[in-house]
Order: sequence, then structure tokens, then C-alpha cells
Amino acid sequence: MDIRKFSLPEIIFGHGSMRYTGLYARQLGGKRVFVVTDRGLEQAGWAHRLFEVLESSGLGWVCYDRVSSNPRDTEVHEGAKLYREEGADVIVALGGGSPMDTAKGVATVVSNGGVIQNYEGANLILNPLPPMIFLPSTAGSGSDVSQFAIITDARRRVKMSLISRSLTPNVSIIDPDMLSTANDKLILSSAVDALAHAVESYVSLIAHPLTETLALKAIHLILENIFPALKDREPEALENLSVAATSAGMSFSNASLGACHAIAHSLGGFFDTTHGMVHPALLPAVMAYNLPACERKSAVIGEIILGRRLSSDAQTGQAGIDRLREIFRELGAVVRLREMVDDDAAFPQICETAVRDACLLTNPRPATAGDLLAICREVW
Repeated sequence: MDIRKFSLPEIIFGHGSMRYTGLYARQLGGKRVFVVTDRGLEQAGWAHRLFEVLESSGLGWVCYDRVSSNPRDTEVHEGAKLYREEGADVIVALGGGSPMDTAKGVATVVSNGGVIQNYEGANLILNPLPPMIFLPSTAGSGSDVSQFAIITDARRRVKMSLISRSLTPNVSIIDPDMLSTANDKLILSSAVDALAHAVESYVSLIAHPLTETLALKAIHLILENIFPALKDREPEALENLSVAATSAGMSFSNASLGACHAIAHSLGGFFDTTHGMVHPALLPAVMAYNLPACERKSAVIGEIILGRRLSSDAQTGQAGIDRLREIFRELGAVVRLREMVDDDAAFPQICETAVRDACLLTNPRPATAGDLLAICREVW
């Protein structure tokens, strides 16, 4: 095996672990915490609970909550302005991928200057970022353990990928209790996002044993726990989904992703679609496209999905893909793009954008804009 780098933050995992936020903020030199969250977390009471934790630790705080489901460049710049005005010194993100990616954008701009567009791409962040502590409220995005941030350029209607070791937070505090207030749609879309992370990072061109082990564990845990989590919010199932999301996040942070995410990013930038909701439509189609280039790995995934192996790798892989489509339907997920976007005329433009997405570089099978367009047409 070639020499590999593996990046991850310090991870605190367990029920009630939010209470350690103030301790870690102080250890990182914090005196005034910049909290990035969204209004849904405020309404659910989790933001208020976090503020109490910070105050009990003797920390001041300021809250920025104007975050969209697909965080925009304008929101990053507004947050950075507030951070500077308030004299903040530590960033705490509470929420799903949107607050966490916004927090990464704010941290990048306040420490490196300019606008967030300057850092689109890989390894363009040169100055150290402020200390970051992330508390994921969903089991899906993986932003709390990853080197990625996805920010929408509102003018271009493009989701920008920022990739840098600097974007890995210092600490990830994963408290499965926060999943208890999530609705079915959020639990489902987050779990399918994590599943897509696991599948795509497992077959990635730069996958290695460390990432592969995490990815396979994540696939197994998601498929085993998503139904009981949705049915009655079984605490063990919710905890296992959190483990799965963390494992998948660590895997894709170090092995990257593939065509499914390249298309999803482009769709989200153009149509403002919810990221996790497009994966039930795209993921099986992308897996089928990639099958000829990674039959052995596809069979491993297929065997987890089916619970058995068929006579050949190709058959096992294809049967696993077919069963995954059925599972998504049984979960009530949207499996056709026409149910999420109202016009397919923009697909050629979307696919031209997708071929420039960094995630496509590690897809196991090369893909042109025409190939991606065929996938979109197939699931339209």
C-alpha cells in the first residue's frame, strides 16, 4: 500500500456530550464564541441549551443564524463581518451540514481575507483558521469530521467545493440526543447522504484500507438502523446512525467522493435542491454506471445490502443496486428527479458544471458531461 494521509478532528461521542463544549472552547483559548446555527435548532431548543453551556463556562457568545439549507457566499461574508465586529475568537457550529459549512466559510474569510470564491478548489487556504468546534445535529453531512466545505456562489448558481486540511475542525462533539427532535424527512435525507458518502468513498480511486473499513461499517449500520430510527426513534438506532455518519465522514474526507456528489452539487447550486434528497434518485444509477469499473467492490456492497452473495461479482453488485432502489421506495424517498425539480432543460448545463466538480476526479469510472446527462435522464 502507498503511504497515505488520514485527517480527522478530536472526537467526543455520546449522549449529553454537548456539555463539554465550553470546556473545549476554553482549552482552545476562547473568550467570546461565535456560534453558527439555524433557526430550526433555535426553535427545537438546542441552541438555547448550548448558550447555557457556554455561559456556565464563563464564555461570552454571539449567534449567527441566517443560514440557508444550501449556504450561500453572501451568508459567509455577512457572518465574517459579524465575527470581526464582535471580536470573536472561537467558532462553534451547531446543526447539519449547512451551519457547519457556513462556519468553515466564515473561518476561512476572517483568517485569510478576500471573498470565499478565492478558496474554491483544493489546498488554497494558506493561513491558519480560528479554532473550530462542531456539534452535528444530523447523522449525515460528515462536515464535522471532513476537509470539505460546500458553499453556493449565488450569482453563478454553482456549489463551490473547498478542500483543505485547514477545514477539519479541531473538535467534533457528537451528541445523538439531538437526533430525537429531527423529523422523518431530515433523518431520511441525512442517512441517505451518509450512505452515499460511504458507497462513493469505498469505490473511490484513492480509497485505502483505513477508509474502506470505515465506509463498509457505515453502509452496514445505515441499512440496519434506518427503519427502526424512522419507526419509533429507537435510541440505539439513532446512536448507530450517528456512528455511521461519523464513519462515512471520516472515509470520504480522506478518500473523496464520485459522480453522485458531483451531480448533486451541481443540481443544488442550480435548483437549490436539498442535498440529501437527490441521492435516492442518483445513487443507484451512478452505482450501476460504475459497476463495470469496480465489480469486486460493488459485489462487497451488494452482499451487505442483500445479506448474501450471488454467483458472480457482477450479479451480486447489480442485485444489490436493484435492492437499494427498492429500499429507497420502501422508505418513502423520492426516486425521480422530476419530483424535485420542475424542468430538465437545464440538465446539459448542470452536467457541464458537474464534470468540473472535484468529486468526479476520484470516481472509479471516467465520465463525460454526456455520461452524466444520461444518468440524469435515466432517473428523470
